Amino acid sequence: MNIRPETAGRRRRSHAADLVRNMSYEVMPFKNTERDVVEHVPVTIPLTVTVTEAKGIDHTLNLTEKLLGHGYRVSPHLPARQFTDDQHVADVVARLSDAGVKSVFVVGGDAPEPAGKFVDAFSLLRSMEAAGHPFQQVGIGGYPEGHGSIPQDAIDLALKQKAPMATRILTQICFDAGTTSRWAAAVAASGIDLPIFVGMPGPVNRQKLMRISAGIGLGQSARFLQKQQSLFWRFLLPGGYNPTKLVKRLGAEAPRTANNIGGLHIFTFNELRKTEIWRQELLNSFAEEEARS
Repeated sequence: MNIRPETAGRRRRSHAADLVRNMSYEVMPFKNTERDVVEHVPVTIPLTVTVTEAKGIDHTLNLTEKLLGHGYRVSPHLPARQFTDDQHVADVVARLSDAGVKSVFVVGGDAPEPAGKFVDAFSLLRSMEAAGHPFQQVGIGGYPEGHGSIPQDAIDLALKQKAPMATRILTQICFDAGTTSRWAAAVAASGIDLPIFVGMPGPVNRQKLMRISAGIGLGQSARFLQKQQSLFWRFLLPGGYNPTKLVKRLGAEAPRTANNIGGLHIFTFNELRKTEIWRQELLNSFAEEEARS
């Protein structure tokens, strides 16, 4: 079937707009995060809160509870390697349940040495299941371009093991929309039908990114950039990264394969005012395009 170029263009714009309308933000639990979220982020935007090695899980849980009190939907990161034992898991599950948390994001974590017996997300998910966790949404990580220190077959196996205990996948950073789309299609073809939210940086201030990445107790996405030097420099070079272009490329590439890409997860690096202005500008531009088409 031949599709006229103008029709294809409308479909691409519509899909990109749908991705933007299904967007969540990742924030880091720093001193002024609560204030900045309340000032700049609508309560309709779902949030995840990272864990820093310097301050540990409790700092993230505290911020999660505060943001819940402001009416936000918040998913704290739960890094397996920072849990000591099953009782620790049960205690955190109970605390989050009492606070009304309905969603979590389970990761392995980058701590060089695990605090207890949990070395990966799969082992933590099993302990959470045993504790009878009440969470309606459980996110797990996805790696469109693999992982620098984990073999690809191990990543594929881990995803298959974790998927039955999860409800969605949030990906790590990948700057190539075609690679992300093909990876998501391969995930779907393997029988994993979880919705996929594509992780990408928002409009990051280069100087702020350098300060964060040079600091102690980095968030997961900042640590990832620090380890992946080619990605890191992409942010520091003028014109090296444009989030709007990546959104539009994803909007064009995703419909070309059978996949479960359903939205975007934005690594804000706490550039919350700038990120929200960018999101609103994107929505307005898509609305104008759709009105003209």
